[in-house]
Amino acid sequence: MKLLISPKDEIEALEAILGGADIIDVKNPAEGSLGANFPWVIRSIRDIVSVTKQEVSATIGDFINLPGTASLAALGAACCEINYIKVGLKVSSEKNAGEIANAVVRAVKEYDPKINVVICGYADAKENNLMDCMKIPKIASESGADIAMLDTLTKNKNKNLFDHLAIEGIEKFTRDAHDLGLKVALGGSLKKEHIVPLYNAGVDIIGIRGAACELNDRTNAIKKERVKELKDMINKQI
Repeated sequence: MKLLISPKDEIEALEAILGGADIIDVKNPAEGSLGANFPWVIRSIRDIVSVTKQEVSATIGDFINLPGTASLAALGAACCEINYIKVGLKVSSEKNAGEIANAVVRAVKEYDPKINVVICGYADAKENNLMDCMKIPKIASESGADIAMLDTLTKNKNKNLFDHLAIEGIEKFTRDAHDLGLKVALGGSLKKEHIVPLYNAGVDIIGIRGAACELNDRTNAIKKERVKELKDMINKQI
């Protein structure tokens, strides 16, 4: 299982690298769960990682039904020469979700078929009147994406992925995605105690920000010591 850490700037990226993160996921927490950062920040972090050899991903936003806008954002991220591009499907219908996913995948793969596209749904979909997150593997597969992901749209220090989806649901999501040839990434205010059950469920990538920050607060700075603690826990499972 790979550890994905989500810095918002170059200083945090260095902390994530020094802590041993496998994937440096550039995002902007101020703009949402999958808030997009600026292309110059993404490129700067990519240049740092080109020396240290981690993979780089970038989020492009939590998208309402704007497939054209999403596809253009995806192409912009692809031009930053990174390894993964993540898009959140903040819509209520499977049809709209498919349109966004199809547009993003086409934009990215026409530019560089080696870039992995991550299609993300939200475990707290019901509370936010959004599409059932269990449909994400099917939508991701039909669009030609590479990874199916779950996160939480609403960030709450008192709630996490497991408050919205039981381990049985996580295991089913993972099986469904794997059966379709997809990898699985999970986020959602995850903490170190979630590493073992997610590893046992067969999850491929665990995405973390808050637990890598001071005081477990995603609005604080990422610290290498906290990243290392998370990475060491994953290594113990291997």
